[in-house]
Amino acid sequence: MDRIRVLIADDHAIVREGIRLILAAHEDIEVVGEAQDGLETISRVKELGPDVVLMDIAMPGLGGLEATIELAKTAPESRVLVLTQYDDAEYIYRFLRAGAAGYVLKKSVGSDLVSAIRAVAQGKSYIDSMIADKVIRGYLEPEAATADLGFYDKLSDREKTVFKLIAEGYTSRQIADTLVLSIKTVMTHRANIMEKLGIHNKTDLIKLAIRHGLIQPDA
Repeated sequence: MDRIRVLIADDHAIVREGIRLILAAHEDIEVVGEAQDGLETISRVKELGPDVVLMDIAMPGLGGLEATIELAKTAPESRVLVLTQYDDAEYIYRFLRAGAAGYVLKKSVGSDLVSAIRAVAQGKSYIDSMIADKVIRGYLEPEAATADLGFYDKLSDREKTVFKLIAEGYTSRQIADTLVLSIKTVMTHRANIMEKLGIHNKTDLIKLAIRHGLIQPDA
């Protein structure tokens, strides 16, 4: 039987090492690589082609959500399993709608993580039992579950990525270099973002990103 090839994406080395130790005890799972931010994750997925990507949410630069959106388009065969401390319904639905195959809490790491990896590697979905009720409530009350996502859903996938990088403090030149775009294209995305969200400067954009949990206040 082929082993399940896993890539760990988390900006904390100690977390990556802990996950490695847990997974090393299972013969059917192999950790093939690590990444510490969203951009490195995308690059490593293209290089290694893992079956499952363990994706953290809050990473510097390009975060887990933006990386998940990109991988859903460019590497759908590598299934994303979110592994995070955040149990907010808003986060859960953002990732599921972005293409994630599963969502597991870090406090559940252990047998639940292994079960989740096996499930998504088989093409199934997996939701941590500790948040399953929230997902069900969201299905029964979709308006309540997605109420906070309205502003973000106005943006295209590329605009979401540019939005996050602007909020993280990247300059237009750095964004262009990072995403392999022209400065003119980045400026067009920036203008479209401002118009769609009804904001007029970078400060308001950062405040909006913090308020909705896209970046941390000290990012």
